[in-house]
Amino acid sequence: MPNEHPEIQGGGSLILAWQIKNKEVLVIGGGEVAAGRIVNLLNADAKVTVVCPRAGLNEEVAYRVERKQVTHIDRVFLPLDLEPQKNVAMVLTAIDDPDASSRIWKYCKKLKVPANIADVPPECDFYFGSVHRDGPLQIMVSTNGNGPRLAAAIRRQIGDMLPEGTGESIKKVGELRRKLRRVAPGKSTRDINKRMGWMSRVCDSWSTDDFNAMDETDMQALVEYYESGRVPSFEDIRIKPQDDVVWEFDGSFGWM
Repeated sequence: MPNEHPEIQGGGSLILAWQIKNKEVLVIGGGEVAAGRIVNLLNADAKVTVVCPRAGLNEEVAYRVERKQVTHIDRVFLPLDLEPQKNVAMVLTAIDDPDASSRIWKYCKKLKVPANIADVPPECDFYFGSVHRDGPLQIMVSTNGNGPRLAAAIRRQIGDMLPEGTGESIKKVGELRRKLRRVAPGKSTRDINKRMGWMSRVCDSWSTDDFNAMDETDMQALVEYYESGRVPSFEDIRIKPQDDVVWEFDGSFGWM
């Protein structure tokens, strides 16, 4: 009998969307690699502290420091930077000193703080991938540390294939989901499954262009179909009731 279950392919990573909003992240180093890491962290609303002598900051990192987008500690890393009361959730190193990087990694392992040591895959608890970003849409391509440049090329190819306005469509879907929860606020498993099932059918039936063109009135008209279980087309909800027509007869039909 053929196996109907997925085959296991070992050697991969568990790809997650790590929520670090308002969490403390320590970046050690201030060069080009650190600059890229900082952008990713700030886009995820993390609280970033950069440990690096001021002379080692490149133009972009110095700009982040000047704008107070990050906190800067003007020296090399010291163990006190990871004192428990600082609640550091993650450490990223991007320095040109392999021995120092390894010592930092071992110290992080001792404290059970997840760490990424730039360009040293065996000393990484997690990897950065190449990310396509369009509003709320994020698509990450990871080569598990084998080929970052190739990951970037693949990411660009994927981005080029996506329909224009995909990110805006996803925003509209989020707004629609929130509106639906207000209209049908039930919290039982049955209620949740019904909402999810109906939303799935809407997403399967409507195109990116449909969601882009949807306005507040269209959204309200759409959720009114929820109780019936029907999923209308975009054209259906755009059909407006005809205004009442008042006929005026002037006798031209030959009526008396």
